[in-house]
Amino acid sequence: MSHPGTTPQPPPSTGHPPEDFARVYEEHGRHVYYVALRMLGDPAQAEDATHDVFVKVFRNLDRFRGESCMRTWLYRITMNHCQNMLKSWQQRNIYSNVDDAVWDTSVGPEESPLQVLETQELGGRIQKTLDTLPWEYRRLLLLVADEEMSYEQIAQVTEQSVDAVRGKLHRARKAFAQEFRKTS
Repeated sequence: MSHPGTTPQPPPSTGHPPEDFARVYEEHGRHVYYVALRMLGDPAQAEDATHDVFVKVFRNLDRFRGESCMRTWLYRITMNHCQNMLKSWQQRNIYSNVDDAVWDTSVGPEESPLQVLETQELGGRIQKTLDTLPWEYRRLLLLVADEEMSYEQIAQVTEQSVDAVRGKLHRARKAFAQEFRKTS
């Protein structure tokens, strides 16, 4: 299994140069891994998802028409793949918890151990709150908050209208706030 910092080996015999794939992976690999991690909540599963996504990307890179930006296309593939993985795991009743190491941060010279602990606790509360929300809400909140995508970009990724995204995001934020209060 490859890590986000190393390019997975592409399958042989496709019609486009391997350097195109390597460039796409270098530019977007860490972001795809991060999206998968936030959606799946497990580093090993996120790593598997990242690998699977880039195998799909390699096989279909020549189909990318440029109607949206590469990032939007990759996120759509990633989110669809993660959603399929979650459905498959839920049907088999397999549940995974986020490893505490995911939230570890290194202590910088200006950070006290108390600040680091508070940051870790907040990160854990945020992830637990996200885990209680419906898939659609988690996906939208991730794209707007973590990936800083515009409503238009989110509409492209999720294949919805901008108005639908705006309305669902409003409901997602309200649901998040209600659930987050319960974790204090």
